[in-house]
Amino acid sequence: MADAPAPVPALTLYPYQRAWFDDRSRFKIGMFARQTGKTFTTCLELVDDVFAAEAEGRRTRWVILSRGERQAKEAMDEAIKPFCRAYQALFRAVLEIEPVFREYEWQGQEVRCNALEVSFPGGSRVTALPANPDTARGFSANVFLDEFAFHADSRRIWAALFPVISNGYKLRVVSTPNGKGNKFFDLVTGSDDRWSRHVVDIHRAVAEGLPRDVDALREALADDDAWAQEYELQWLDEASAWLSYDLIGAVEHPAAGDPAGYQGGPCCVGNDIAARNDLWVAWVLEAVGDVLWTREIVTLKRASFADQDAVLDDLFQRYRVVRVCMDQTGMGEKPVEDARRRYGSDRVEGILFTSANKLMLATVGKEAFEDRRIRVPAGDPVLRADLHKLKKVTGPTGTPRFVAESDSTGHADRAWAGFLAVHAAGSPHQPYAYIPVRPEQTTRQVRLTSGLRARRGSY
Repeated sequence: MADAPAPVPALTLYPYQRAWFDDRSRFKIGMFARQTGKTFTTCLELVDDVFAAEAEGRRTRWVILSRGERQAKEAMDEAIKPFCRAYQALFRAVLEIEPVFREYEWQGQEVRCNALEVSFPGGSRVTALPANPDTARGFSANVFLDEFAFHADSRRIWAALFPVISNGYKLRVVSTPNGKGNKFFDLVTGSDDRWSRHVVDIHRAVAEGLPRDVDALREALADDDAWAQEYELQWLDEASAWLSYDLIGAVEHPAAGDPAGYQGGPCCVGNDIAARNDLWVAWVLEAVGDVLWTREIVTLKRASFADQDAVLDDLFQRYRVVRVCMDQTGMGEKPVEDARRRYGSDRVEGILFTSANKLMLATVGKEAFEDRRIRVPAGDPVLRADLHKLKKVTGPTGTPRFVAESDSTGHADRAWAGFLAVHAAGSPHQPYAYIPVRPEQTTRQVRLTSGLRARRGSY
């Protein structure tokens, strides 16, 4: 008698999917590449959990919170419903479990939205909704946060959600990366052992059986930043940021930014000009050997030109400034002209912020970071965010340009001042005699600048 053919499984999971499905930790988070089955496999776990509860005479509840109504509907129609029908056919030989599907309008305190739900005879339910703080606090249930990095108000959703699952419920979180400014980043990169963490990029998924042509995908996508985020699981702001956090962290030093550390050597100043919304920034670098040490970063906001001039005068008195590079664009014309009159045209260079000049400045500045030839203050989140804020994008004509989000901490103004200072340090300068002023001679200046510092937010 011939051997009976081996049974063919109804569904085959790749090893990384099986590992995710079998992991029944209470808190579980997965960072998966696009189209590797993260929602599919998680929905399979939800349905498996519900049918197990029904078969054992228990009742369970799951809520799927997606980034929008369309994604919630896709999770229900393309995963939950098919799995429910497959499990129903499997269980029919043993007992009747007849799921009922319905769509209704969910009404919360803040929003009204469409909800999709499947209910079971024993009282178990799976509900799919668009995520927002209102829907997050509207249930007591196990929760599946789908593409959580892309949820609007992810931190508010998290704050509203956690009390909901605090009474022993499970939590599943999956997504691809979407920068560092969301709760998903905090959870994935956390060092605690409360969470079971799974990370699957496209290379691992293909190595474990996912049928994808990696080279063809990357070539067809034709976007290095999108590929880095969506398939190789890099944080997009790291992929597109001109200065990555790793690059910034590598040149941070606790002694940088302290004027008391000045050794009397030649200094260069970069000055980004602003009078209203953005920041006026002067960045002082001292050359110590072949390393440019930050001695001081002064920031002013909505300061008069007279106040700006006074601060610049103060820096020239306290440091041996051999060269200053100033933003001459727009309102910078007059400050540059005045500075040349006060300090000499040999020491003052005005730079128009054209696309070509900005590319030159940014390139010179980045090279200083890459070569570890600069030291910047450590432990300052505002400065770090400002340096990281600058991004290089390519316009429709292929011309590169630099953009930065504007917020209360500036518009990458510190970054441009730093780049100007690095450029000044690399420019030839005329030697000149320097005699530092005695402390008693600066009493009036100290009195003036101390009043300014009370209003400005400097280091």
